[in-house]
Amino acid sequence: MENFEKWLDNYADITIKIGLNVQKGQDVKIFAPIESPVFVRKVVKKAYEAGAKNVYVEWKDEGVTRIKFDLAPDEAFESFPKWYVRANQELSDNNAAFLYIYSPNPDLLKGVDPERISTFQKTSAEAQKQFMNDKISAKVSWTIVSVPTEDWSAKIFPKLGKEERIEALWKQIFTITRADRSDPEQAWKDHIQALTDKLNDFNEKRFKKLHYKAPGTDLTIELPAEHLWVGGGMTNAMGTPFQPNIPTEEIFTMPLKTGVNGTVSSTKPLNYSGTLIDHFSITFQAGKIVDFKAEQGYETLKKLIETDEGSHYLGEVSLVPYHSPISETNLIFYNTLFDENASCHLAIGASYPFNYRGGREMSKEELSAAGANSSLTHVDFMVGSAELDIDGETADGKRIPIFRKGDWAI
Repeated sequence: MENFEKWLDNYADITIKIGLNVQKGQDVKIFAPIESPVFVRKVVKKAYEAGAKNVYVEWKDEGVTRIKFDLAPDEAFESFPKWYVRANQELSDNNAAFLYIYSPNPDLLKGVDPERISTFQKTSAEAQKQFMNDKISAKVSWTIVSVPTEDWSAKIFPKLGKEERIEALWKQIFTITRADRSDPEQAWKDHIQALTDKLNDFNEKRFKKLHYKAPGTDLTIELPAEHLWVGGGMTNAMGTPFQPNIPTEEIFTMPLKTGVNGTVSSTKPLNYSGTLIDHFSITFQAGKIVDFKAEQGYETLKKLIETDEGSHYLGEVSLVPYHSPISETNLIFYNTLFDENASCHLAIGASYPFNYRGGREMSKEELSAAGANSSLTHVDFMVGSAELDIDGETADGKRIPIFRKGDWAI
């Protein structure tokens, strides 16, 4: 591919400068698939050039993961290593930055007993609760990016040969992440400013409710009085800005935990822990999930909803126009990082404290009293389409069109 090395270098720059925004003397931890050594080495080099003190890399082999789920005894999924938790928590306590290179095989755990997957998810989440809280509260900087792998690219481009589909996916990633621009860093700054302008407008309007209408969807979401729309990056506890998702096209806030009513239907497959959930719908009453259906992955969706009490409620509402760079590829990426930024989405599970005015300084109990949801999990699922209409309702009952046929009307 012409310009490949230049664009790959740009992508590594974006990851370190825009995503993590690595500071002098800061430690960096990278979680990476074993198929990504070339990109990881570039990122490590960029991190040290930015002033990082130590860069640690944790490699993951999905083949090994599958072997464990197939052959390990049940008790292997019922406990989680404390040494591993301590290692990551120590880094978090010392203001490390965390990079996740997320390139999953959507069919990795196909055929595995959903009970085993659910047990592992619960055990892992419970053991790493503090570490997860450090991220969802934006105490530390973290970023998710993706690189092509054989299994992932084969799912998106099944008719292409191995090298062709890897190249095709790289081209999509470079375009979507603005790595192919003449000045990627400035392109990102302009994009972040556009998202900031939009969320500032929403924070001024102070919508009380959002009304969703589309085929299979008739949903009302009430928002807490002091909710905050966020997008285009965050700021950690040290005051350093960072960008959690590369790419990103969303602005998002928290719903009132008990204020969601109606039914919503998915518009894209959800890859959850190596299993696909597709063509599903969820019904809410007073915020709680009271019914759900799925043509594919029903048992996996059931286990997700049953993770804990909080996984029966929503924690995020996110707005993304249908005509946005990722959506216009007309591809399903089977990767939440990309698919959620091609579509309006909701999230089952925990709310983000920074989506409430003063929430980062509030206790769990105070956030709960304000209407925030708490859970071990936070899983986005896509609900946007070219047929989605959304209205915002103000405190005085006035309805204002926000989306018409999937795009901004405001």
